[in-house]
Amino acid sequence: MDPDFLNAFTQPSTLDQFLTEDVIAKGMCEKKKLIKPTSSNNPKLEELRLCLTEWINRTLKEEHIVVKSLEEDLYDGLVLHHLLENLGSIKLDVEKIALTEKKQRQKLSVILEVVAKCLQLEESQLKWSVESILAKDLLSTLHLLVAIAKHFKPTLALPPNVQVETITIETTSRGLKTSNVVEYITENKENIEAQSKDDAFDELFSCAPDKLDAVKKALLQFVDQHVGKLGLNVKDMESQFSDGVILLLLIGQLEGYFLNLSNFFLTPASNMEMLHNVNLALELLAEGGLLNFPVSSE
Repeated sequence: MDPDFLNAFTQPSTLDQFLTEDVIAKGMCEKKKLIKPTSSNNPKLEELRLCLTEWINRTLKEEHIVVKSLEEDLYDGLVLHHLLENLGSIKLDVEKIALTEKKQRQKLSVILEVVAKCLQLEESQLKWSVESILAKDLLSTLHLLVAIAKHFKPTLALPPNVQVETITIETTSRGLKTSNVVEYITENKENIEAQSKDDAFDELFSCAPDKLDAVKKALLQFVDQHVGKLGLNVKDMESQFSDGVILLLLIGQLEGYFLNLSNFFLTPASNMEMLHNVNLALELLAEGGLLNFPVSSE
């Protein structure tokens, strides 16, 4: 047997998954690609999952839909149905809820056909399929969501350079055939921010660091002038902006509108809640034409 196959499945849970799905059943001819166990705990992969989960929940909040696991909650097409209707005002000619596997397969077929048409992708370009989504395949689900996000929400700050090690296993008449490859899920860019043109602050950091303290003081006075009306006081720019609360309230003051308290966490108690606030702030800035380069919310 191929030694790569044995090395890849030192963890019993992974091997059990394959046995359960009858991937190595006698006479069965199937090709399946999965994320190797060595990449499952990749921090960048977890960051992408968190970012996509939070984005979906924020997008579908008014419809009272909460996603906790991407592969477990999207396989039947219900969340994808709501997401496409919300993002692209797309009306899908399928029932919202599909209870049987047959109906779920039919529903996913319609949804993925619409996605491919919207994204103008040929079948050979697709990194997902009805069967892989229905089988709760994480790699396919991530590829699908990243493609949808890039098309319908290009301002969403997805973490760059997310890559995983994958193993492809194919059962043939001669036995198991395996191959390993490193696959990118998000764009392979060394530094997205570095590709944008230098602005006045880039020049300040590189050419006049001695003036940085004066600029920070002026910015703090500017912030205090506006959020002070809400009874707030900002003394440290780095720490007090990290949870997104001050930034959101400042945007509301400058743009002259009230942010509904149900849309963000006024006293965030976790990293996920802080990430929600920062993502919302970046979206508001991008929609207002004030942010023309990608910024990592993390």
